[in-house]
Amino acid sequence: MNMALTDIAIKSRKPRESAYKLSDGRGLQLHTLPQGSRLRRWTYRHEGKRKLMALGVYLVVSLAQARDKADLARKLLATGVDPMAARKSDTIARRLAVEDTLATLAKKWWQSWKSALSNCHTARVRRRLEADMFPAIEKVDR
Repeated sequence: MNMALTDIAIKSRKPRESAYKLSDGRGLQLHTLPQGSRLRRWTYRHEGKRKLMALGVYLVVSLAQARDKADLARKLLATGVDPMAARKSDTIARRLAVEDTLATLAKKWWQSWKSALSNCHTARVRRRLEADMFPAIEKVDR
């Protein structure tokens, strides 16, 4: 029978020559690596496959926070959603919302396009983008 971890029990464990884990129950684990790193992980099964989800680094993520994260992930899993896939799609959506606005895409295009043309022409196109296109795009992106 697994006993719930305590902060004192975690602090008293020292690194070994090989990695080992301590269980908090319900899939929550603390992985201790030979270098001394301690990582919070949650193990679960989705569609018959065993998965290991990172919850954070010991001392950055408290035991209570790790338990909360595991509980939230467990609720997602109960609805049939893979928590790691959901986290990945959320991360991609946030990145796209920030990085891939139309203005950012236009700037990336201009960077790749300008190398084949004269400096005068590329400067003129850049000025037109900044004066005409970017102000209109900012209104759309909001």
